[in-house]
Amino acid sequence: MELTNEAKATFERLFGSQPQPDKRDPELLAILQNQIFGEVFSTSVLDDKMRELITVTAIASMGRLPQLKAHTAAALNVGNSPLEIREAVYSCAPYLGWPRTLNAVAAMDDALEAAGVKLPLEDAATVTAEEREAAGAAIQAPLYGDEVKAVFSKLPGVFGEFVPHLLTADCFGYFATRRGLDGKTRELLSVVVLAAIGAGTQLKAHISGAVKAGNSLLELTAALVQALPYIGFPNALTALAVIANYDESESHEAYR
Repeated sequence: MELTNEAKATFERLFGSQPQPDKRDPELLAILQNQIFGEVFSTSVLDDKMRELITVTAIASMGRLPQLKAHTAAALNVGNSPLEIREAVYSCAPYLGWPRTLNAVAAMDDALEAAGVKLPLEDAATVTAEEREAAGAAIQAPLYGDEVKAVFSKLPGVFGEFVPHLLTADCFGYFATRRGLDGKTRELLSVVVLAAIGAGTQLKAHISGAVKAGNSLLELTAALVQALPYIGFPNALTALAVIANYDESESHEAYR
């Protein structure tokens, strides 16, 4: 099977070289490259920089470390800064947990160093540990309201306060306040992570939050289509169905 001209041009733009056929399974690789680089990358709405941030996020979420290294290099090639790439991977932590995030960060760091980037990068924190809960609440409330606090305050014992505290102080306070990516981009990438890991319960709330942060439904659709070849049709279509049925007048809460 031959590669399309579009696939060849996009591959060279991202990776700086012409695609080479796989010696053992050339036909499957050609199908992959025609789909991703010939079709998905040629859809409108998003530029190459955003597409590669989405791709890095999706691959990190799936734990596919060899591909993460390759697309970290591609993200640099199309103009993303090391800080932007790092923050995209860091933003996965609240959704993936620490082990998978640490593995992704290690693969990303290997690719950054291979490209001549000196590590560690500069700090991106804007709040102290003591300030993070108030700062996180200021970001969380306009996007998601008080649902988490109202629902999880009913947990027994100390956990009625501790679980909402963790989400506000850590997910929003530690991560959403960081430099490197704006709030709109962070919310879009959150939708990508949730779609990648099949977190259907949270998708409705986070798609609504991403819209409130300034993303259009068209941009969110384009982001999920960009992620589709990496996360698979079932996870992508589950998320796209939420967008297809999105009604601004309805409740978008996840837990009540």
